[in-house]
Amino acid sequence: MLTVDVHNHFAPPEIIAGARSGQGLDGLRVEVVDGREYMVHRQGFRWPIEPTFYDLEARLAAMDARDTDLAVLSLAPTLLMYWLEDATAAADFARLANAALASFAAGSGGRIAPVATLPMQDTGAAVAELRRAVTELGMKGAQIGPRMEELGLDHERVRPVLAEAARLGVPLILHPYNVGKRAGLERFYLSNLIGNPLESTVGAAHLIFGGVLDELPDLRLVLMHGGGYLPYQIGRLDHGHHVRPESRGCAHEPSAYLRRFWYDTITHAAAPLRFLVDQVGADRVVYGTDFPFDMGGGPAAEQLGGVKLDDPDRELISGRNAVDLFDLPAGA
Repeated sequence: MLTVDVHNHFAPPEIIAGARSGQGLDGLRVEVVDGREYMVHRQGFRWPIEPTFYDLEARLAAMDARDTDLAVLSLAPTLLMYWLEDATAAADFARLANAALASFAAGSGGRIAPVATLPMQDTGAAVAELRRAVTELGMKGAQIGPRMEELGLDHERVRPVLAEAARLGVPLILHPYNVGKRAGLERFYLSNLIGNPLESTVGAAHLIFGGVLDELPDLRLVLMHGGGYLPYQIGRLDHGHHVRPESRGCAHEPSAYLRRFWYDTITHAAAPLRFLVDQVGADRVVYGTDFPFDMGGGPAAEQLGGVKLDDPDRELISGRNAVDLFDLPAGA
């Protein structure tokens, strides 16, 4: 059974080297704690630097150990850099990151399909980089945040990027990227445990209520972490659409748009994953791991093992949906 991981991450060796040398972009630096390297952001967020982020041999070995045939690889979301005030620096970083990822994928023997990062601070530069990444570098889409700092995905500055993805026929992965503090979520790692699913939900809601999905019927979007809270609280969104005038910016009730998204399998439990499949259909669920971050999910056999699925649905979720969505080689 073909297995395709659509949610796993890469860190450019150049960025890691700069952080190690004290010349890190935006103040990125490396600290060693108990023999383990951590990337530290100036906002205070830190994450362990595993060799599988940047070492191709280690990455392919890890894929083999997890029985993963193909990987749709995206930049570590903590490096999206939307907070950079210098738009030129942001565009330069996106070009560097995309070139590094395309090169990394090129050495994988076809097992890694890269998706781009975009300098969302500058709409024109983001559109141009998406077009370059797809048409020149052969990338299979892009990963963007569920917001661009204070701007929602329905903002007029963001819509041209979404429209270009729809025109090119490539999907966009929406992934939370916060590296700073979140009010009320500072302790217990709630900034990730609760904050990341919340951000995915807010991003999807902006696209629905803001009329973006009506405007761009061909736009394809992938929500990480099981879609956040969207599939599980969609009834509340429908109710608000019915009773609140502020929630009527979309042509249909919100539940009508659930199948406009694809959802990865990272729910960390069988029951919510089964609910997700029942809610959106097996053809809208794709296997993902968030590898190599510690909040990731396990191999496909582990994630799907406790979920009652027939063989055709298991095959769709394990890999065939991803092949169609990201236009991967048909014979993979």
